[in-house]
Formats: sequence, C-alpha cells, structure tokens
Amino acid sequence: MRVLLLSDTHGRLHPEILALAGRVDRVVHAGDIGHPAVLTALAAACGDVIAVSGNNDIPAKWPPESRAILDALPAQAGLELPGGRLGIEHGHRVNPVARRHERLRERHPDARLVLYGHSHRQVIDRSATPWIVNPGAAGRSRTYGGPGCVLLTATQRRWSLEAFRFTL
Repeated sequence: MRVLLLSDTHGRLHPEILALAGRVDRVVHAGDIGHPAVLTALAAACGDVIAVSGNNDIPAKWPPESRAILDALPAQAGLELPGGRLGIEHGHRVNPVARRHERLRERHPDARLVLYGHSHRQVIDRSATPWIVNPGAAGRSRTYGGPGCVLLTATQRRWSLEAFRFTL
C-alpha cells in the first residue's frame, strides 16, 4: 500500500504533490489544511483521504459554508495499514518542542509511525519505534527548502519512506 503523507497546506497544495496523490492508494493530511478545496482536490486525485485538524483550522480562517467539513475533522486519528498502525495528529499541542518526538511516541505507543506537522520542517526520525515523520509544508507557506511530502510504502513485512521536495 502506498500512502502519501502531507501537512500544512494552508489552503494551497503544490501541483506536483497533487500529482503524486493521483498515484497512491491513500492520502493522509496532518492538519493546517486551510481550505476545503485542498481536501476536495486530494479526494478527486486519490479518492481516499484522511485528515486531522491543525491549529489554523478554525472557523475564522475557513469559509463559513465549509463549517460542517471543519467540524468533522478530528484532532487525532489512527489508520491500520499492512504491517502496523499509523498515528496522526498535527503536533501543536505536543510540547515542549525539544521533547516533541518523545512525547509523540508516548501518545501513540501502538503505532509503527506517527505523522505530524505544525513546524513545516521535513523530518524523518527512525531512531526509535514508532518512527516520527513530519513531511514538511505541502503548500507555499514557510516551506524551508521547498514544498514537501513523504511517500510511505507499507507491506506486512516492511515499511519504507521516500521524502520529496519541490521548487515553488
């Protein structure tokens, strides 16, 4: 199973990331979506999208007519995949920053991988289980080296990660 991991679109999705979404089995968005059009575009490309809310996914920053979509976004989610569980949250409530990975591991002890966002910085931490992944910002805001995402390939025996960066 191929799963596209992304976060922090803030209402804009890089076109090459959208193209990747059309070639995977599932897309997982770790919050700060910014606009329902992002989820609509991802669903049109992939058909299977899971998303959680971020600290910027609030009524004041979303169109009023999309309130039902916003209200339906959970703060955390989990996804059973071949070979393990993926834990998902935005990460803005996991502090202090210096202990964020440790705390994410504590919060998701049954996961094989925890996906988070918030910092906009792409990180793949395989130093302990669960792995901790921040795919970087998939939009235009504070991309720190270009819009990014991570492709997870999950089989019963093996999980692999491929990081992507694109130019603005």
